[in-house]
Amino acid sequence: MKRAIVTGASQGIGNAVASRLAGEGWDVVNLDLKPPSNDAESRWVEADLTDTSQLEGALEKILSDGPVTGLVNNAGIGIATLLEETTNEDFDRQVAVNMRAPMICARAIVPGMRDQGFGRIVNISSRAHLGKTHRTAYAGSKGGILSMGRVWALEMARDGITVNTIAPGPIRTELFERVNPPDMPRTQEIIDSVPVGRLGEPEDIANASAFFMSDHAGFVTGQTLYVCGGITLARGGN
Repeated sequence: MKRAIVTGASQGIGNAVASRLAGEGWDVVNLDLKPPSNDAESRWVEADLTDTSQLEGALEKILSDGPVTGLVNNAGIGIATLLEETTNEDFDRQVAVNMRAPMICARAIVPGMRDQGFGRIVNISSRAHLGKTHRTAYAGSKGGILSMGRVWALEMARDGITVNTIAPGPIRTELFERVNPPDMPRTQEIIDSVPVGRLGEPEDIANASAFFMSDHAGFVTGQTLYVCGGITLARGGN
């Protein structure tokens, strides 16, 4: 059975991705600081992605059971502040989770992928990398993971390893609804700005991830897929 790591799979998008991959026959390991919020089909390994030594130790533990040939770098954090309100600490924390942790995870498992002659890496970026106010560190780090993925795709292509990126638009997750309650006018404004007329669901990202992780995606690498309901094409459909 193929094994995959999904970071941040205890809730939201990561949880949906892990469940979908398990249904596709992957043995999934959830690398997250918190335990899963439901009876997930993945195995939880605790790790603080901002702590380099703890993350590397968790990866070493996972790899002691054998090679990992799939990785979905899903975990991410975003702190909404204007540039002049962005602290060094908040900037460093977002870069640590959104950019450094994905590199550490990929670096640890790629040797095993090369040995197997097969590997799938999916990085979860964000539409925000195209530009969004109050998102200096978030947009920068999500743009960074997209760029790193393009480099990895070139470096690993001859070894049967593909690397692709998904950039979600607004997705209905626990975090989204906490920041944007359904009864708030701004929430409806966000929905109205999406050309397809609805928010995305975690399963929309899981569907895209499942394709990139599949055997059918062997000739697709270095690509970015915007799963955004068309919002990257025309804000509000205009």
